[in-house]
Amino acid sequence: MKEFYKYHGTGNDFIMIDNRDGNYDVKAENIKLLCDRHFGIGADGLILLESSNKADCFMNYYNADGTVAEMCGNGVRCTAKFFLEQTKSNLKELSIDTRAGIKKVIINKDGLPTQAGTFSVNMGAPVFSHADFPKSSLVLENIPFSFVSMGNPHAVGFVKNVSDINISEIGPKIENDSHFPNKINVELVEKISDNHFKVKVWERGSGATLACGTGACAVYAILQKNLENKGEITLEFPGGNLYLSENEKGEIILRGEAVCVFRGEII
Repeated sequence: MKEFYKYHGTGNDFIMIDNRDGNYDVKAENIKLLCDRHFGIGADGLILLESSNKADCFMNYYNADGTVAEMCGNGVRCTAKFFLEQTKSNLKELSIDTRAGIKKVIINKDGLPTQAGTFSVNMGAPVFSHADFPKSSLVLENIPFSFVSMGNPHAVGFVKNVSDINISEIGPKIENDSHFPNKINVELVEKISDNHFKVKVWERGSGATLACGTGACAVYAILQKNLENKGEITLEFPGGNLYLSENEKGEIILRGEAVCVFRGEII
């Protein structure tokens, strides 16, 4: 048997396993089963908390289909909370090693939206030219998309009414489009006000999810590139809100909750 925990960040949910001893070896087909919402535990991905010689810990993240992922912003926050709870640490700031580099996480005691407060993650600077996408913009499925990498590739499209669009229909078409050699994540965005936007997301390897941290950063990056709004903005996902800003270096700061839902044993 192996103990696991279920966490979510704004509805983006993960199976969390403490693997700092390195004894748990999981295969892609097992990940798919564990993440299956009918025959397994059910999750958007699996995160193994592992040791790192460069940071407080390493986030070993897998998509629900068993593929390796470079980065997950909601997952980083959940990893931070999981690490603190597993180690019973009182640290106010953590460094978490990921496949997209080391991310700094600050534990906020703001009481919002939970008594534990939110977690702020420095997600780094966006990259607008990358081998994962051929151009800065393209029209796909009659929607103009802009592209950015936050350690993983994103296609960001702005629409008049995001509620009218079936992300489960459009998402896989964009994800698997021949323009993207490593597939791509998809965000559809509706402007509510200058600092409030509604977002639907299709995650590469996971499908439609209730939120996406790197996707939120991708949306913010495109907004900054086009509008140069320097204040904190709210992105409203189906699973709740994420809050985005940037520091003086142009690095994106992602703020949001991390919640432990339950724990159990894999038999």
